[in-house]
Amino acid sequence: MKIGVVFPQIEFGNDPAAIRDYTQTAEELGYSHILAYDHILGANPNRPGGWKGPYTYQNPFHEPFVLFSYMAALTKNIEFATGIIILPQRETAVVAKQAATLDVLSNGRFRLGVGIGWNEVEYIALNQNFKTRGKRIEEQVEVLQQLWQNELITYEGRWHTIPDAGLNPLPVQRPIPVWFGGHADAVLHRVARMGNGWLPNYNNAARAKPEIDKLAEYLAQNGRSLADIGIEFRVSYEQANPALWQQAIDEWQAVGATHMTVNTMYLGFNTPQQHIAAITHFAQQMLAQ
Repeated sequence: MKIGVVFPQIEFGNDPAAIRDYTQTAEELGYSHILAYDHILGANPNRPGGWKGPYTYQNPFHEPFVLFSYMAALTKNIEFATGIIILPQRETAVVAKQAATLDVLSNGRFRLGVGIGWNEVEYIALNQNFKTRGKRIEEQVEVLQQLWQNELITYEGRWHTIPDAGLNPLPVQRPIPVWFGGHADAVLHRVARMGNGWLPNYNNAARAKPEIDKLAEYLAQNGRSLADIGIEFRVSYEQANPALWQQAIDEWQAVGATHMTVNTMYLGFNTPQQHIAAITHFAQQMLAQ
């Protein structure tokens, strides 16, 4: 199983040197990848009409493509994954270009996790339609995959028109792996038809098992199997208990998981050094086995 870390950006601060230390420490400890969340804008909960959500304008988010480009320059082996890019609120060709550039500069160390998001305020501000986001993401992924594999494409879809044009440079990985986040049945169908992996948001393997069984059925309908995709779960550093961590790993492996990330957020840490100490302790307990 590949074990990575969630970059704790809403609690980490903005010091480039601290981000460097975190990134290089994660690589030196033997983690396989760093995963980062995505939000371009945060809403004011006191705005007219009100607003509710897990994040506000007070929660900092680094733009993942820029963040990972910085991290890639500081490392040699560790991989990078978005968990997730909110794809329908972004221009597809621009995402294709950003991802291809990152893949080139990291020498093929990038995995693109995508989803439809939940923050309508963000969609409004980015001039995108919140209500069609589920339908558009499939066409977007189709366009991405074509752009990453061909010097030129001609594409005419419902939301995209590309008249004989292409990216240069093309990515190292052709195509870059695309993983889907989310729990809806439509998401499982997307994974089965066009995804390289799934990023579920369940707290434990038992809750995920029925959905993984369903995903296996959808994959079979498309001539594929669970062996053809990855499944990544998250484990909280909470309680700092290696026995509980190992139990979670064993249970998730039993249902088909291939990747995991360690999350050190929401535990009261308020300095970069505390997060670095936590991923160091986890690695000493679990990666040295």
